[in-house]
Amino acid sequence: MENASSVKEFILLGLSENQRVQKICFVMFLLCYVTIVVGNLLIVITVISSQLLNSPMYFFLCYLSFVDICYSSVTAPKMIADFLVEYKTISLVGCMAQLFGVHFFGCTEIFILTVMAYDRYLAICRPLHYTTLMTRRVCGQLVMASWVGGFVHSLVQTLLITHLPFCGPNKIDHYFCDVHPLLQLACTSTYFVGVIVVANSGMITLSCFVILVTSYVVILVSLRSQTSEGRHKALSTCGSHITVVILFFGPCTFIYIRPSSHLSEDKRVAVFYTLITPMLNPLIYTLRNAEVKSAMRKLWARKVGRENGKV
Repeated sequence: MENASSVKEFILLGLSENQRVQKICFVMFLLCYVTIVVGNLLIVITVISSQLLNSPMYFFLCYLSFVDICYSSVTAPKMIADFLVEYKTISLVGCMAQLFGVHFFGCTEIFILTVMAYDRYLAICRPLHYTTLMTRRVCGQLVMASWVGGFVHSLVQTLLITHLPFCGPNKIDHYFCDVHPLLQLACTSTYFVGVIVVANSGMITLSCFVILVTSYVVILVSLRSQTSEGRHKALSTCGSHITVVILFFGPCTFIYIRPSSHLSEDKRVAVFYTLITPMLNPLIYTLRNAEVKSAMRKLWARKVGRENGKV
């Protein structure tokens, strides 16, 4: 990589070059990132600490929240810090590390969301076989497969980019290092690499999205034969999942299913799946879920009781 590239660092243009807009964005995105970390960490602690939330659904939710923290942490701190400086630079090695992290945690989240849809399908459509099919061991294997799948996908993406020569210019029209902006800066033909990138990222996103939509359609059809109480509970749970899927998969599919030519448009869309969705996940899953809210209240009451006992 070092022998082929004369460029040793890149300049990130960020979301805006307007100083006033950057100050507003600094405050806004700092609040978003704090909300992401606190909200998702609260879900992780609640699921781990509560005996009530021991079902596979909450096991997967715990890992989804953990991945959300990691995913947003790859891009958000750098973006927020860059709002305060004039020259937003990142080293070549740092750029490749960020590229790897974005695709690793992003793809892992896609697979975990797909696994969560499969879990809901079994729970609603095959309730009699659910406990035997979705054991703790199977849940662990599905999560491990999601991590491995994300790692393999990210490794392929990163290796494809690291073998490209970068001779200049070195300005990236984005707020983080991603595949499409880097392809446009390479000083060689990137047609075949671009095709592989679209086939890799695009097909993973699209195929998982199709699986998710199909599973939820089957679930909704099967709900017709259930009682009104069971239907309401199932719709409440699936509604949360569907909301997250639309918020995350919509922008991802828009960007990665096609060769990108409008980077200024893409970077604004990217805010949705790197910041907005990880921030909304805790709100979506807690506000619509009575069990999570109850577990949080008990956890808080236990903490307050412990503190009062010490006093």
